Amino acid sequence: MNRDAFAEFLRARRARVTPAEVGLPEGGRRRTPGLRRQEIAQLAGMSIDYYIRLEQGRGPHPSRQVLNALARALMLSQDERAHLFHLGGQPLESPLIREDVPESLLHLISFMEEVPAYVLDARYDIRAWNPMASALMGGLESTEPGQRNVIRWVFMSPELAEHLDDEEKGRFARASVADLRAAAGRYPDDRALRALVTEMLALSPHFAELWATHEVKVRREQRKRVVHPVVGVIDTICQVMPVPDREDLRLVLYTTEPGSPSHQALRELRQLTLSS
Repeated sequence: MNRDAFAEFLRARRARVTPAEVGLPEGGRRRTPGLRRQEIAQLAGMSIDYYIRLEQGRGPHPSRQVLNALARALMLSQDERAHLFHLGGQPLESPLIREDVPESLLHLISFMEEVPAYVLDARYDIRAWNPMASALMGGLESTEPGQRNVIRWVFMSPELAEHLDDEEKGRFARASVADLRAAAGRYPDDRALRALVTEMLALSPHFAELWATHEVKVRREQRKRVVHPVVGVIDTICQVMPVPDREDLRLVLYTTEPGSPSHQALRELRQLTLSS
């Protein structure tokens, strides 16, 4: 159990919940945002002393029953609840990140000839991709293996994230950090993941600022505006799909609205891959 990280997460989430959201009166002026410690303890059905010790990083190892009660009191989402359990030493899944990609998945993305597709692991390393993904993102095959990390692109190498416009980079930065924090909770013993977080905290003030918010949210579907140097602006639907039996991998697909200018731009990009 990481007591310090557990305590920080409790404090950050408590500050986010308002009295009105849990049916409590405002009770006059509050010195700090969110609920008071006593209110969380009451909602979770535990003593105020016990809760204070948890927030101070000196409480006992919480049981699953306690973690469930805290998740309800803090109004945690499904992703945040899983993160709380991992920080509390009660992981909901096996903490293992592998570096292989199933052959069936490689075949699948190769058959997607008109859709940019790649395989992303929990560390945000791109493990495999098809020609359309490489064309969209600027030549993945020519990038050093150690540099095919999307987190490093966004925060440390803007030239490698040129396929996103500036506004999109801001939204993606926040979403990716929230997702990475969820992964750090699921895989607390993964050295490479811990090293990535340590590196980014030291080198990127923007990353450190977002990391300090303790936002936890697994990425799923979102819309992205991609700017390609040849075919122009492409408004895509970025679908992030879990891989069956491999919780550490996700399949990322870029699709467009049928018949839209962006759909036509993707078709033009497809022609470029065929002629190159």
